[in-house]
Amino acid sequence: MFELRNVTKSYLTPKGRRYIFRDLSLAIPPGKNIGLIGRNGAGKSTLMRLLGGADIPDSGTIATDQSISWPVGLTGGFQGSMTGRENIKFVCRVYGATGDAMREKIRFVEEFAEIGNWIDEPIKTYSSGMRSRVAFGLSMAFDFDYYLIDEVMSVGDAQFKRKSTELFKDKLQKSKVVLVTHSMREVENLCDIVLHVRDGQVQIYEDVQEGIKAYKA
Repeated sequence: MFELRNVTKSYLTPKGRRYIFRDLSLAIPPGKNIGLIGRNGAGKSTLMRLLGGADIPDSGTIATDQSISWPVGLTGGFQGSMTGRENIKFVCRVYGATGDAMREKIRFVEEFAEIGNWIDEPIKTYSSGMRSRVAFGLSMAFDFDYYLIDEVMSVGDAQFKRKSTELFKDKLQKSKVVLVTHSMREVENLCDIVLHVRDGQVQIYEDVQEGIKAYKA
């Protein structure tokens, strides 16, 4: 379960401070695949980062007893001068995976990403597709209660996309997802509830179709 109490979040812009949420309070039901929907700039990605702990509120509290991933497939956190293997090791240490556990996760990412000897080259020499493959594999190497996805995954060619989708669906047998997307088809296929973000407020719809209808209104 996620519980937000009087959460305020703003960003400083050249035109002054912009408030995304003011005194937002929300209790999200447990054990649900969550779809975050709303217009561009509504605050969907901000809410996802707040739920995942990647961003902190100006004031208020966010509480959960669930383990939450970083955004699946995120490549921005890689250190370019380090090799793929070194980046994987770094993340393993951050999440407490050492010894055999670390070696297993490195092996998993190597086999999944299918980039061969490039795994021992600096990340800055990778193509965007190679970085995405390593990032997605690294996300899947760890088990979380919730996986965060900002927009639908797009990794590699058609065959690799199928492989990625199958692996992710397998993960969702035991875990849940927080999905930020503009694709209502993905919401229908993956989500149990909808959080509609609009005008600094969040409305929970336990009927997915009602949430989609509100979004389209």
